[in-house]
Amino acid sequence: MKKLYTEDDILKLSGEGNSVIYVTGHEVFTPLALDKAKELKITLKKKTDTSNSKVSTPNISKASSIKKIALGSDHTGFETKKIISGYLVTKGFDIVDVGTFDDKSCDYPDFSFEVAKKVVLHDVDAGIIFDATGIPSAITANKVPGIRAATCYNEFSARSSREHNNANVLVLGAKILGIETIKSILDTWLVTDFLGERHQRRLDKITKIELLFINKEL
Repeated sequence: MKKLYTEDDILKLSGEGNSVIYVTGHEVFTPLALDKAKELKITLKKKTDTSNSKVSTPNISKASSIKKIALGSDHTGFETKKIISGYLVTKGFDIVDVGTFDDKSCDYPDFSFEVAKKVVLHDVDAGIIFDATGIPSAITANKVPGIRAATCYNEFSARSSREHNNANVLVLGAKILGIETIKSILDTWLVTDFLGERHQRRLDKITKIELLFINKEL
């Protein structure tokens, strides 16, 4: 049976003065635990055992209806975007990076709009945007008719945004979420499909609201 490490376990180990956790492959770390270990500078080191177990990286693109993804960020999300881009490539996704391409100060609406355009023009299957909190880029993207951008902070919100809202853009706060938490949210979002039925009726009402403004029928 695998040992589960939570954020509380990491805090306890840190409080006891531990700076290293030796792992054999029979442990499970929650995303929050991994992020807390990184924050507290606790290192995970592999300890060889007779099982010689290996950690595999599953190709989740095979289980996802999403194959091609547009990535965008402002300067606050640049480093996170770079890490996640590599992560998604190893998972089998086709990535289109619309910028920004360095950490110099820039304006989030520029890159949010570029991601949104790629999605509504069907150049990609979905978009992912990073900024400090995940809020301003979502506001921007949702100004584009047909975009349903969701700011998600955990697996539940990620799953709900896909199942109930058919979100086609995911927005994440690079300054409030750790990398491992972001990866976990992404993994959930990318393999969750829209449930349709009553949820489609509600999305149709959102589309009607968009059309009222586009056609100036208010």
